Amino acid sequence: MKGTRMALLAAASSLALASVAAAQDTIRFWTTEEQPERLALQEAMAAEFTEASGISVEVIPVTESDLGTRATAAFAAGDLPDVIYHPLQYALPWAEAGILDIDAATDVIEELGAETFAPGALNMASTEDGFASVPVDGWTQMIVYRADLFEENGLEPPTTYANVLAAIEALHNPPEMFGFVAATKVDENFMSQVLEHVFLANGVSPVGPDGVQPLDEAATTEVLEFYAAIVEASPDGELFWQQSRELYFAGRAAMIIWSPFILDELAGLRDSAPPTITDDPTSGELASRTGIVTNFAGPSNPDGAAWADIRYFGITADANTDAAMAFVEYSMAEGYTQTLAIAPEGKFPIRRGTADNPTAFTDAWAQLDVGVDRRAPLGDLYAQEMIDEIVGGLDVAQRWGVAEGQLALASRIVNSQVINRLVREYMDGVRDAAATVALMNEELARIE
Repeated sequence: MKGTRMALLAAASSLALASVAAAQDTIRFWTTEEQPERLALQEAMAAEFTEASGISVEVIPVTESDLGTRATAAFAAGDLPDVIYHPLQYALPWAEAGILDIDAATDVIEELGAETFAPGALNMASTEDGFASVPVDGWTQMIVYRADLFEENGLEPPTTYANVLAAIEALHNPPEMFGFVAATKVDENFMSQVLEHVFLANGVSPVGPDGVQPLDEAATTEVLEFYAAIVEASPDGELFWQQSRELYFAGRAAMIIWSPFILDELAGLRDSAPPTITDDPTSGELASRTGIVTNFAGPSNPDGAAWADIRYFGITADANTDAAMAFVEYSMAEGYTQTLAIAPEGKFPIRRGTADNPTAFTDAWAQLDVGVDRRAPLGDLYAQEMIDEIVGGLDVAQRWGVAEGQLALASRIVNSQVINRLVREYMDGVRDAAATVALMNEELARIE
């Protein structure tokens, strides 16, 4: 199988796979990137692969919320597509269920060079037998902060709980400037993501190898006390992504936590979400004053953690394996810049480069245009050290349950919003930290 695949890839590179086309015919590719402009870019890349290989690719859009149900039904019917672009939560469960071909994904990664991939993204798909899927792209949650104000006040970047609290002490001056805008709206997924990041930063997880595990009282108390402090430095009300962005864009927040999808808006490239810190909504001035942190540490976890959303190419058990592997390899090599160009601000390059040029894809990604009403390369908008920080978060990317093989359970815990609710009640003074940790452990233990 490997010899055939290597022949396919070599022929694809020389645009001479006509002889293979008859044997390989057509493969089906499911993608959750179903927006018309993103779909068009994927179809264009698939067409270039077809021209190079002679293998036709049917690009099939699938709504992400339907992906699990459709894959399970197709597996039962023996009618899976050849390749599926899928989120992290499906990688290990689908491999265990037999939906994914671990050997095929592992061969692709080894052929491309495992050392060329961000290790955090690879680790998330790691199994005893190799890798469930091939990591494609992802993004890490960021602490976005006013680097100019930090520098003026002699503050260290907000890479730790302690540095965040020191910055709040120096910069919090409401209503002109809030030290932070924390997430407090319990039923918003935004609060779930922010809290998981803050818990991970201090090494706290509700799951272990055997399922739900009791939260460590001391470390979780540190999380609760830190979160209460950043909430105290926030405006009143039910806060989520909207208020944090608006206040930061108005120059009234020193720090927020956000996804990288803020990067083009921050630089004045989207009219529907303009920076209002100056009179010019197209100005990049706020972007020039901004810094970011992806890896963030609490006192009980000095190494810290970066919260990441990773996407993968899964080669299925029903695939025309050699043709599917050739398509994935092409998408991660000759076609990788096009893969990232679908949405560069949210598709950080998980494969940084090649053995011969270790930064080839990172360099190319930094020159891809982002924005909506105006467009510009990220590399023109932000300094190289910020680009390095953006990409570097994927090296240490984490999520609850991944290392323990309990991602599905962790997802159920997050979706239950138990932690959101009890953290909010702690902030509202309903019970103290010790009682909150005890009640969390009691309620989490009921989740299966």
